[in-house]
Amino acid sequence: MHQYDTGIDHPMVSNNMWLPEQPAEQIHPGIWMSRSNSYAYLVTPSDPSTAEGDLIINTGVAYQGARHRERFEEAIGRTLRVGAIVVTQGHGDHWGGWSVFDEPGAATYAQARFHQIVNDKQMLAPYFSSRRTGRLFARRMLDVDGEAALAGGERNAATIREATIPVLTEAVGDHLSFVVGGRTVELFSVPGGETLDGLLVWLPADRTVFCGNLMGAIQGALPHLSTIRGDRPRSAMLFIESVQRMLNLRPELLITGHGEPVRGGDAIRSLVGKVVDAIRYIHDRTRDGMNAGMSLPELMATIELPAELTPARGRGPVSWYVRAVWEEYAGWFRADSITELYEVPQRDVWSDLVELCGSGPLTAKARGYLAAGRPLQALHLIDIVVGVEPQNRDAREAELRALEMLFDRAGVHYDDTRLLELEIKRARAQLARTVGS
Repeated sequence: MHQYDTGIDHPMVSNNMWLPEQPAEQIHPGIWMSRSNSYAYLVTPSDPSTAEGDLIINTGVAYQGARHRERFEEAIGRTLRVGAIVVTQGHGDHWGGWSVFDEPGAATYAQARFHQIVNDKQMLAPYFSSRRTGRLFARRMLDVDGEAALAGGERNAATIREATIPVLTEAVGDHLSFVVGGRTVELFSVPGGETLDGLLVWLPADRTVFCGNLMGAIQGALPHLSTIRGDRPRSAMLFIESVQRMLNLRPELLITGHGEPVRGGDAIRSLVGKVVDAIRYIHDRTRDGMNAGMSLPELMATIELPAELTPARGRGPVSWYVRAVWEEYAGWFRADSITELYEVPQRDVWSDLVELCGSGPLTAKARGYLAAGRPLQALHLIDIVVGVEPQNRDAREAELRALEMLFDRAGVHYDDTRLLELEIKRARAQLARTVGS
């Protein structure tokens, strides 16, 4: 019996955990970190004798904002007197608690595309939070058909809709500098990260940079160029350019949106440089393969990173990044079949295939693929059978075995193992409902 409990020891979980009882942590003189889905930070005035001009960088999701503020005030032993708030990107886990920190005299800064990114999520909140993300990444599939996940997704969508959207004092174009609490703060646009409105926060006197989710949610892992949860696609080369802008500052302390700070210029350049080199390698090999006439599936199957560029455990395998690069340049039309351009999906003729071939022979062929260690080929056939005969027990058993084989091969990446885990739970429940169970 397989046991599926992925992500428990994965940095994607530990770096996104919300434990309200945790206190804020001092990570540098005058800088405190408050952990949550996306970390919030406090930078106190350079002169410790004054309480004027606290700087807040990100505020967590809406329901976490009050606890973030409480943590900071407990840590420094006084009431915050906020002089400025900086939001490093337009995802709700970075700005949702803004209203808790906003107070008279406090300035709020975000990149000029901030409201565009916020509007994306609000405009499609029912789809992203319920119909897609809720089904894909529910922590517990209490109802494997997705009803519990959908309910949770609706709550998440409501949280996004109900949060107070920050009112910007100034929208940052390419660069902005200001002084708060006696500290010079510089903001730099970095559109190559998780969002087009990414910002770097640079404290030149401290040689400290806050990069938000420019590097993704996991240090040392590949950035999420294209998410299966749904988001605007990201550019591989724009990512490299944005990261280089950060490295050009020559920081000695790198503070990210998730995880521990990285200390020392050499350590920062080593960690970040390896990721940049890996993305450049994937980009260049994909480009070369496209020019050589290789198809997208061929490139996904053959491009691998050399050992010296092996990244930390991340969100998905190298093949996903190959696909992201291919589609960034070539778009969604693969030119494999003219039918790609039209609205009739292949599933519309599945019933014809089952009528002509019979579900038995199709399932038998799928089992042959399983015996040969080819679960993806098996799933292509199984999808046809269960799409027409959802109660076909033989096909459901083969489906479960194919998913288990894929899970065993999935490796160490969060998104694919998490999704396969939920698909296995769904397949088990479907099998239990079939005739003869």
